Amino acid sequence: MRLLVSHLTRYRYAPAVQASEHWAHLEPGHTPSQQVLQHHLSIDPMPVDAQRQTDAWGNASLHWQLPLPHDHLDVLSRTEVLTRTLPAPPSVPCWTQQAAPPPAMLHWCEASPHAPSDSVFADLARPHFVPGKPLDQCAQDLCAQIHREWAYMPQSTDIDTSIYHVLNTRQGVCQDFAHLLIAALRSLGLPAGYVSGYLLTEPPPGQSRLIGADASHAWVRLWVPELQSHASEGWLHLDPTNHRHGWGSPGEDHVQLAVGRDFSDVSPLRGTLQGDTRQTLEVGVTVEPL
Repeated sequence: MRLLVSHLTRYRYAPAVQASEHWAHLEPGHTPSQQVLQHHLSIDPMPVDAQRQTDAWGNASLHWQLPLPHDHLDVLSRTEVLTRTLPAPPSVPCWTQQAAPPPAMLHWCEASPHAPSDSVFADLARPHFVPGKPLDQCAQDLCAQIHREWAYMPQSTDIDTSIYHVLNTRQGVCQDFAHLLIAALRSLGLPAGYVSGYLLTEPPPGQSRLIGADASHAWVRLWVPELQSHASEGWLHLDPTNHRHGWGSPGEDHVQLAVGRDFSDVSPLRGTLQGDTRQTLEVGVTVEPL
């Protein structure tokens, strides 16, 4: 699918802030399942000393400063991307107790701020991981349970909501379900990461509209070392919010933005402000086929 992603973020400050500094993860990258055709980021007020960097996880990021007083910040990201479905591998290894991953993958196995290590997450995952069962089926069954038993409730949580609260209340939003699935997979020693991205706003005729469209989205990727030579480089993607999965991506209607250990690594836009102010935030996302 050829898709155009528009992601608009609007901050309003009252009174005006004296200065600010910002970091953004708003530029999708090339992956085995997507090709970025063009990307443009516009910022108002005009930034000073804007620097494009590559972060520790391989994502493109942008850092800039606004040293003069300002009462607003508008950031518009527009990206044209070509997505594709990768073929499934001919066979997937069965689940066994995982050996230690290679050093380069250890950070995908360790606890992170939003995906802590705890036996309660292992208890959630363990019934699905049966010796002799294909690993992808184990992970898909766990993903299906979260989709089935946790209710998607917009604005029921925010980024500071504890994953334990989500576990107990059985409700949340896409980033909560992604953190829950990551914590469960890592509890068994499996390398898993957080994926931020987007969903097609309006589906093709005859298909159901996906939950979480019109906003940024989040899902999970699980690394299978025996399949690293596959086109997906061994990454199985799992979207517990919509019960979707696929190698390299959950589907052609998903656009990958950035990957990290959890949300804290790939927040689309964050910053620091100088001055005593109150801020309001509006975010609008549209993904449309071309």
